[in-house]
Amino acid sequence: MRPVFVAGAAVHPFGKHRELSAAELGYRAVQDLFASTGISPEQVDCGFGGSVYGGSLLAQRVLQRVGVSGPPVYTVENACASGASAAHLGWQAIASGSADCVIAFGAENLSAFGGGTLPLTTADIEIGQGMVMPAAYAMRAQRYLHDFGATVDDLTRVSVKNRRNGAANPRAHFHKEVTPEDVQQSRPVADPLQLLHCCPNSDGAAAVLLCSEEFAKNLGTAYVRMRASVVRSGRFHTSFRDMTWPDITERAARVAYEMAGLRPSDLDLVELHDAFSVAELLHSEALGIAERGQAFKALAAGEFDRGGRVAVSPSGGLLSRGHPVGATGATQICEAYLQLTGQAADLQVPGAEVALTHVTGGGIFGVDNGACAVHILTMN
Repeated sequence: MRPVFVAGAAVHPFGKHRELSAAELGYRAVQDLFASTGISPEQVDCGFGGSVYGGSLLAQRVLQRVGVSGPPVYTVENACASGASAAHLGWQAIASGSADCVIAFGAENLSAFGGGTLPLTTADIEIGQGMVMPAAYAMRAQRYLHDFGATVDDLTRVSVKNRRNGAANPRAHFHKEVTPEDVQQSRPVADPLQLLHCCPNSDGAAAVLLCSEEFAKNLGTAYVRMRASVVRSGRFHTSFRDMTWPDITERAARVAYEMAGLRPSDLDLVELHDAFSVAELLHSEALGIAERGQAFKALAAGEFDRGGRVAVSPSGGLLSRGHPVGATGATQICEAYLQLTGQAADLQVPGAEVALTHVTGGGIFGVDNGACAVHILTMN
């Protein structure tokens, strides 16, 4: 397996872009990637585009507009992990030697649904009985608070931290800090979650350039190494489900650490799937950056702040940056790339050399999540 590098990143800012389709958003992100890296369409060996609601052949429609016509192109749907799964497939192509230059992107427009919870497949027992993501995370939150002695104030602390981080991110949906009172006074969604404990439905896109080392050196842009790229699916069972332990995250992370030859203690920053405030606590524990049931204490001690032991969601995370589902995983990789190459401006984590990105999603009967992707990036 050859080493794989990220040599460029571009993000179309997240927000409400009702007038822009997923294909248009994806095109703008990929076009910006071409402009910032200086690559030509003829240099692209293959392309992967991730989206959940963007429609069939989204990747083909986007890449054809920038002149990539003829090479293999794949449209990927893997729930919230779609964009990260596109990057994973691009990583495979480079690592195997079948490609030297790959475009991977994610794009989504959720404004088309007009608000509310996202529509999920009806061909599912739990969803057919009314299970939606806010309800699932509310149950996880209730159990976490019950089992480990955390309080709603600890959930609120996640939202306050990540909205503070995102306020300095020009790519984020929200640019305003919030106070604990703002969170507590926002409208109830699913007990114990208030509106500001939840990420917004956003529109946006992101694209990354994956390549071989020789291609990266010849390109002349800043580049970082993708030390690990792992995708896992949920394990099906109908027995007891521990709502406080995202097994899929732990399994994906364990393989990623082994692949990268690194440990959780080596991480400088983590961009994780904080779709709801409790998710930061659950996933940080499953990723190994906090002990089981202790993440809320690490958070309160400032260990997850930008200048803390390990910066968690220094970009603002999904809570502030937004969550255009198919684009989220690709955007996390972009944020990590900017951090490691010293281009994160006001978001910069001091001395950042090792970054992990994590995204998970897809509620289906019998598994904790449908898909999970973990990437580890390092300085060369």
